[in-house]
Amino acid sequence: MTDTTRKQAAPCGAWTSPITAATVAAGATPLSQVLSDGGEVYWLAGRASEGGRNTLMRLRDGRTEELTPAPFNVRTRVHEYGGGATLVADSHIWFSNFADNRIYRIDRHGADEPVPVSEGGDKRWADFVLDRAHRRLVGVREDHSAGGTYPVNTLCALGADGTETVLVDGNDFYSSPRISPDGRHIAWLCWDNPHMPWQGTELWLAEIGADGTLLDGRLVAGGAEEAIVQPEWSPDGTLHFVSDRSGWWNLYRYTHGVVHPVCRRAAEFGGPHWTFGNSMYGFRSATEIVCTYIEDGVSRLARIDTGCGKLAAIETPYQEIRELRVAGDTVALLGGAPTLAAEVAQIDLDTGQRDVLARSIEQLPDVGYLSVPESIRYPSENGRVAYAFYYPPTNKDYAPQPGELPPLMVIGHGGPTGMAASTLKLATQFWTSRGIAVLDVNYGGSSGFGRAYRDLLKGQWGVIDVEDCVAGAQHLVDRDLVDRERLVIRGGSAGGLTTLCALAFHDVFKAGASYYGVSDLKGLDADSHKFESHYNEYLIAPKASADRVYAERSPINHTDKLHRPMIFFQGLDDKVVPPPQSEVMVCALRARGVPVAYVTLDGEGHGFRKADSIVRTLEAELYFYLRVFGIPVPTSLPAVEIENLPA
Repeated sequence: MTDTTRKQAAPCGAWTSPITAATVAAGATPLSQVLSDGGEVYWLAGRASEGGRNTLMRLRDGRTEELTPAPFNVRTRVHEYGGGATLVADSHIWFSNFADNRIYRIDRHGADEPVPVSEGGDKRWADFVLDRAHRRLVGVREDHSAGGTYPVNTLCALGADGTETVLVDGNDFYSSPRISPDGRHIAWLCWDNPHMPWQGTELWLAEIGADGTLLDGRLVAGGAEEAIVQPEWSPDGTLHFVSDRSGWWNLYRYTHGVVHPVCRRAAEFGGPHWTFGNSMYGFRSATEIVCTYIEDGVSRLARIDTGCGKLAAIETPYQEIRELRVAGDTVALLGGAPTLAAEVAQIDLDTGQRDVLARSIEQLPDVGYLSVPESIRYPSENGRVAYAFYYPPTNKDYAPQPGELPPLMVIGHGGPTGMAASTLKLATQFWTSRGIAVLDVNYGGSSGFGRAYRDLLKGQWGVIDVEDCVAGAQHLVDRDLVDRERLVIRGGSAGGLTTLCALAFHDVFKAGASYYGVSDLKGLDADSHKFESHYNEYLIAPKASADRVYAERSPINHTDKLHRPMIFFQGLDDKVVPPPQSEVMVCALRARGVPVAYVTLDGEGHGFRKADSIVRTLEAELYFYLRVFGIPVPTSLPAVEIENLPA
């Protein structure tokens, strides 16, 4: 039995930890898309051991059931990021299958095999709802069969006989079709390039005719400078939605042709539409809303009296609530906290009783190996304030050697309109339990802090985000918490660009890791899919001046300024940031004699889902840092080829 009364002094980074790469890969089950219907709760669970397959789960009579056995993969690639891949309504369940893009139906009360109800192929579906009056689904259809540069997106109906009928077209993007309780009206969101949905969207409303066509379509709210998310109907047929017209994503309702605020607060009751099917509020009754909102990067659960707009807290242990569904007197949600991995839970709104239905990690490590983050605010460039979560090194068996300060890993999240949260992640604890501090940065441009903070990144991607990461590292150095000579930065996708720019244009970080990161902004434009095809016009510059700014800001054009060791990870099936984005950087560093490693993964796209991929990348990154900083490398750790690094 380990004697925990005295800790062994050992080099930071070389501490032995029970949180291995295999633990990270096997221990975390991705959970998403919580649904509640007829007193039953459903959710999607990712299976890393099955190639990242998503399967639909249900709790019934105290037992957890899997409803979509292999090889079915409940996932859609509409907008490439997907979401909204399943629907539970009345006596059936519908879901989109990733392999063939077909929608399948199963009887929710029986054990029948899934039956295909759509054509699939080049037509992808997401975010479908049931139109009971016309015995059809209505959803977002993304048609890749036309052969143009980009697919055609529409709101489309899918009849019981498989007939597809376009209901609304002409806009570049659609989402969130929602049918009123009496079945007579439908609301939806749409937007057009060059806008992203968190910049400007429109909320439309129409009547559903007797023959199923839409009549009297009219604009309810939104425009080029107003971002709307999650339209929903209250039980009495009042249309509600979340808008950032005040500078914060707050709740509104539409009655008698007029938009009224429901609850005014400097907080976020919605989030950026990266994926379909997100939900941050629901109705307990026509006069009571149960919601989650974000203040200073922390989620809270509350109820709103729609008559007076009063917000009343509901106590939970969660600091991140990603989505929720309200059904009667219960709410089902996906939540997490610093010592609580993401879990699906059901809360009784009358008694407060919380029942956990599924955990992303069934067996948590001993709390003595878990680092609890500190939420910090710190000064950045030009008087700005930035936000982050600081995780100190934590291991009940080890302490730094006398006089030693730990290395620091700075993480820039993806998106870049994303958000770092404090929910327990084994991938973070993998580093902290080995003696490496972590700073997870919510740089300017992150969601969760209001529109003004989100818009800081307008025209400044590769600048503001980088400055805030650099300032965060310097802040911890100034507090004597970390070793200024062992600062590393890592990031994926947009965070990969942050990593590359930090290493090219600043001399603070001593090494870096890029996971499918952007290196060539012009190349990203050329290769990008429809959803993000104009994103750089907002993040970087309008097309008229883009070439100059792209050249100034793309790390591939500044490899002469890169002299710190780097490791690159790239999925070979990535359509969002294709492999050439990494390959050109690797070749440039190799030619210049800079230490570099390149790890490619077959069968992986934008984000790694397979268990062996997770193990391989984590172990490779750890090996890389240990070698670069001269920290003893365990013999059990697989070696990675690092070019230009002396033995």
